[in-house]
Amino acid sequence: MKFNFVDKAIVFISVLLTGFCAVAAESLDGRTIAQMVKNRPDGDTRTSDMEMTLINKGGSTRVRKISSMAMDVGKDTKQIMFFLYPNDVKGTGFLTINYDDMNKDKDKWLYMPSLKKTRRISGKSSKTDYFMGSDFTFDDIGKRNVDEDIHTLLREESKNGHDYWVLESKPKKNDEIYTKKISWIRKDCLIPERVEYYDKLSTLQRVLVNDNIENIGGFWTSTSMNMENVQTKHSTHITFSNQKYDVEIDPKIFTVNRLEKGK
Repeated sequence: MKFNFVDKAIVFISVLLTGFCAVAAESLDGRTIAQMVKNRPDGDTRTSDMEMTLINKGGSTRVRKISSMAMDVGKDTKQIMFFLYPNDVKGTGFLTINYDDMNKDKDKWLYMPSLKKTRRISGKSSKTDYFMGSDFTFDDIGKRNVDEDIHTLLREESKNGHDYWVLESKPKKNDEIYTKKISWIRKDCLIPERVEYYDKLSTLQRVLVNDNIENIGGFWTSTSMNMENVQTKHSTHITFSNQKYDVEIDPKIFTVNRLEKGK
């Protein structure tokens, strides 16, 4: 069979692309994948309504409704949340500023209207205390610097029509509530669909599941999540609605003074 110039060009380009893909695949180590997840496009600003359902071991539930706003300022992220329902938590606000600099402590404030007092959440409390009776710690809310952990790509998997990277992340410091996380990251949208948290005894403690993943306004989004503490049998289910991206938000709203005034 004779090859003409076009055929030879096609073969040459195919070889180049094959080599490029092989190099690209080899370069996807654990840290690279973790950085891709952190850099997943989610707009410069974000707003949403949240319904949080707390479910105890016996199946009893408590429902809370929350309004959330977030803004990126360079590589840092500011987020403020206001509880709207029920009355016993209405007016409660939570403000967090996550710094990309891993050597700079994150700023977190919780305003309790019943006490008319703002509590600063810092240090060990941020990493070990649970947020408003949920199964999320204060530190779970917000972005984490990639280099706070050592990331290892364990394997790749395919299931339910999706391809995943299975990533192990171990904190470099021992002041976390967990010793490692194992995340199943969907390759198409860079969202961790499942995250397993292991306690100080390396026993499975909590499982986070992000489901109902949709593309909203050009951004991949999980519209519901469930965090279950498999040891206590308590779980927290959150559904998101009215999710909007790149909307106008007054940057002055991300202050303690505004937090204490409520939504």
